[in-house]
Amino acid sequence: MKHFLTRCSLVLCLLLALAVPVQAAQSYSHLYISISDALMNTKQDKESEAEQALEQFATGWASVTSEQKEAKEKVDIILAQAVEATAKDERLKALSELSNALRALEKLENPVDEAAQRAEFGQKFKPIMADFEKALASGDITEIDEAYKDFNIKWNKNERPVREQSIAMYGQIETQMAFLRISISAEEPDVELMKSQFADLKQTIEDFVAGKETAEVVEGEYSLATLIAYIDEANDFIDAGDYKAASDKIREFITIWPSVEIEISTRNGSLYTKIESEMPIIASDLLKSTVDKKGIKSKLDNIRTEIELIQGNTDYSFWDAALILLREGLEALLIILALVSFLDKSGQKSMRKWIYVGAFVGILLSAVAAVLMSTIFNSATIDTNRELMEGYVGLLAAAMMIGVGIWLHSKSSVVSWNRYISKQMGNAISTGSVFAMASISFLSVFREGAETLVFYAGIAPKMETSQFVLGIVVALLILAIFAVVLFKASGKIPIHKFFAVATVLIYVLAFKIIGVSLHTLQLRDTVSTTIVDGLPVVNFIGFYPTVETIIGQAILLLLVVGTIIYKKKQK
Repeated sequence: MKHFLTRCSLVLCLLLALAVPVQAAQSYSHLYISISDALMNTKQDKESEAEQALEQFATGWASVTSEQKEAKEKVDIILAQAVEATAKDERLKALSELSNALRALEKLENPVDEAAQRAEFGQKFKPIMADFEKALASGDITEIDEAYKDFNIKWNKNERPVREQSIAMYGQIETQMAFLRISISAEEPDVELMKSQFADLKQTIEDFVAGKETAEVVEGEYSLATLIAYIDEANDFIDAGDYKAASDKIREFITIWPSVEIEISTRNGSLYTKIESEMPIIASDLLKSTVDKKGIKSKLDNIRTEIELIQGNTDYSFWDAALILLREGLEALLIILALVSFLDKSGQKSMRKWIYVGAFVGILLSAVAAVLMSTIFNSATIDTNRELMEGYVGLLAAAMMIGVGIWLHSKSSVVSWNRYISKQMGNAISTGSVFAMASISFLSVFREGAETLVFYAGIAPKMETSQFVLGIVVALLILAIFAVVLFKASGKIPIHKFFAVATVLIYVLAFKIIGVSLHTLQLRDTVSTTIVDGLPVVNFIGFYPTVETIIGQAILLLLVVGTIIYKKKQK
């Protein structure tokens, strides 16, 4: 296992050295996601998470170049205001202005004739609206339902200019369409009501095409927590048998939805589609003479859980960062200590300096690899697919952690540890090779450094820089203390006990990384999401109530149990 990890470390170094960031076409999509995250967390009073999102924006923004100097400077100024803001309202205002400034810059870089864009939208939608009016005139509910579905599909394909030019008009159109859908799905559809609703919808669309801002802005601060609260209230009304009140609460959900939808659309496209298609039907089904209470509650609970999965804090703490460096650093220290002790016992004290030389070179190359990895992760190519990269690298880190855990488990006895060191050093001493002596130390240290890099690549993108740095500093301080204690108490430290404890800690962290990484891939629809009803979200250990994440973590637990059983049988 350890030979396998050594080879993985060398391959990682080679890949990092050969990797050259590719400059992709400038895209601001990742910056809008950071703004969305900052808005969401600010609304929920999660100050540290909002600051982290702004930090991610600043990192991405630092790589942006533009000939539109004034517009870029304006983004710089507003970004500084958002970072320095201390009051909630002040930061929300700055974030809104930051989004507008970024969009203004994007428009200058990619000039668009908004009037022509509106006219083109109007031309496309005129026949679509005519087809729906024709269906309404027929009075045939089946025909109206099919016409609405076609209308909705074509709206989703062509809505972009409305959303980009006027959030208020976009929100009003979305809400009017949802209420029209509720009427169509009613137990006894009222065609005259549908005609009235469509007349309002048509007028809003025509006003947009004419450049008129006639939409009523939905006032208030809304967030994912608001959506969850509305679903909870609707469920309470359903439990009490007040289906009319429950339907009204879902209508309120639909009314504020356009103000919040970006927080979901940028994170989970399938959930966005599910909410837009299912919530109007649920509001309508609640008003029918026979209400499928169990079915409706199941749908609402499913949507609630998926929103909660997005809302949940998937970040790591400074203890997670400290644990990785502490474990890897202690292992490197113990190996160096064991190598030096072995030389002393073998009467080869003159060779000790080569152990230190090898360790120093290992540390140096680990630092170089860290710089290369940082460059790759901050490249434009990676930036546009950051969450996918976070998910895949996180799973790679977890896989390596499992390997490290199994190796540690195999060395958690005095006999196993002494046999390992004797074998490594015996070969070097027998040849009398200075290079062999130094290479053992180098590979031991660099292997730990390479593993640390992979582990950190799996968690660093989801950590505040301050927390990440704090974790490293704490680990370094503890390592310094351990180094002094270990070298003064050489031979008296029960190394096998350290390995037993380190094994448990590594498995716990691997459990968390597997959950968080799979959850990240689920948010990008790369991995499917199958909700398990009745289970909570436990961010602290990376547990999410989905079949996919539970299977991933169950595989880890089976491997752990299998390793323990295998070791006991060997004894």
